[in-house]
Amino acid sequence: MQTRLGKSRSSFVAALLLAVVVKGCINPFAPRLREGEEGELLVTEQKTPEQVLQNFDYAYTFKDSLLYADLLDSSFVFVYFDPNATPSGRFESWGREVDLRTTGRLFRAFDIIDLTWGSTVYYLDEGDYAELSKSFRLNLVSESGDFHVSGHAVFTFRLCPWDGKWRIVRWKDESEF
Repeated sequence: MQTRLGKSRSSFVAALLLAVVVKGCINPFAPRLREGEEGELLVTEQKTPEQVLQNFDYAYTFKDSLLYADLLDSSFVFVYFDPNATPSGRFESWGREVDLRTTGRLFRAFDIIDLTWGSTVYYLDEGDYAELSKSFRLNLVSESGDFHVSGHAVFTFRLCPWDGKWRIVRWKDESEF
């Protein structure tokens, strides 16, 4: 009798645990997809340009190259000023593939990446396109030293008609070195 009761009890406990696991089905390693309280860093559905920048922050903080890749439109261009390109400097640019490789190297090179978005300088909304200029501070920490960059970034966004997500089409870096 005791053996039968023991088997029934362990079957019941196993079934109860299975029900809790299936009902709860939470992956502690997967980011949550919802709006959080202020200061809480969560992955969004990219339904606004601001949500794209929240995911940008998340991707940098957690070195998430897959999430970062989803932020960039297929026609993405990164624009920056290279003071060493000519005697007076000039603007340079690269496309999505180069940016993904460069960002991947950045993620591997630093132990801590801390991006803080500052104030919005301006925001233009033109239906399926938007432009946003924001101040930022980027702190990069590695064994070989700490680097701090601040400035402004001007982003042009496009609303994707297939999945309803906003993505970055152009990022013009206006960092202060």
